[in-house]
Amino acid sequence: MQFNASRKIPATKQGNDSMLATTKGLVCYAPAKLNLYFELLARREDGYHDVETLMVPVSLYDTLTFQTETASSKQNESIQLSLIAPGGWNAFSSQTIPEGRDNLVVRALELLQRQSGVAVGARVTLEKRIPAQAGLGGGSSDAAAALTMANHAWGLHWSQDRLMDLGAEIGSDVPFFLAPGPKIGRGRGEQLTRVPSIGRVCAVIAVPPEGLSTAEVYRASNVPEVPRNIESVITALRTGSLRQLKKTLHNRLEEAAVKISPWIDRVREAMEELGCQVHQMTGSGSGYFGLCRHMEEANRLASRLRTRNVGQVFAVSKVG
Repeated sequence: MQFNASRKIPATKQGNDSMLATTKGLVCYAPAKLNLYFELLARREDGYHDVETLMVPVSLYDTLTFQTETASSKQNESIQLSLIAPGGWNAFSSQTIPEGRDNLVVRALELLQRQSGVAVGARVTLEKRIPAQAGLGGGSSDAAAALTMANHAWGLHWSQDRLMDLGAEIGSDVPFFLAPGPKIGRGRGEQLTRVPSIGRVCAVIAVPPEGLSTAEVYRASNVPEVPRNIESVITALRTGSLRQLKKTLHNRLEEAAVKISPWIDRVREAMEELGCQVHQMTGSGSGYFGLCRHMEEANRLASRLRTRNVGQVFAVSKVG
């Protein structure tokens, strides 16, 4: 597929604000997410947990470029993925960035091929900026962006609901990224409820040099007899009260993560020493974030935190 000029393609039905058509192909930006609340409700017979979580997309992005392969040979029905790290692969030195069919982008597109019956392939270039094994959802966001672009480029015209059902087969967080915006996730996290008007979220994310295995963190976590209340976090976000957020922010998985990785406590202590009072781990870690009143404060905190040798540091805000 050739594009003669850069132009935005509305993709609201697929959940993205836009895709960009360029001479190199379709371009899409895949955001990271933060879990502002995460509670375990029950262990399931299928090995997963029932959870309740509040997720928001934030302004840290991977970039995907998508080109359709339309030739008749079977080779050109394949999904070819190239990985690039604009900041250098040293930032991912202790993290595993899956390649080939181990990457969620390839798995998502091959599943879409099978279920749609389309006889075309794709070449995808993935520029990684979102750290892996950090609880930021980078792999799931990449898969969602790839599905969005393929749905358009391959002329499938699948509905958002249909894409989300397919995405849930790839990963619990994929449906969230197909319809980004603040949402409560239940079930495995794929059953979504929109949360309107939670106000601005500005944060600093620190990602330690060592990631955490999601499976290991879940295995080490305990389901509480009485779960916490997600509504108190939503109320605090709507009022913009950091004092209330300090009382209500919650991640059940953090209790297990601190026993597995000493980095969680190191980042927590650094944020406390620098005056950030509202902070916690996101997802299954090892990413850790602190909330700020505005982006000026977030940028100041990020600059100071980078001197503490706690890993990669990003100042972000809520998007969508």
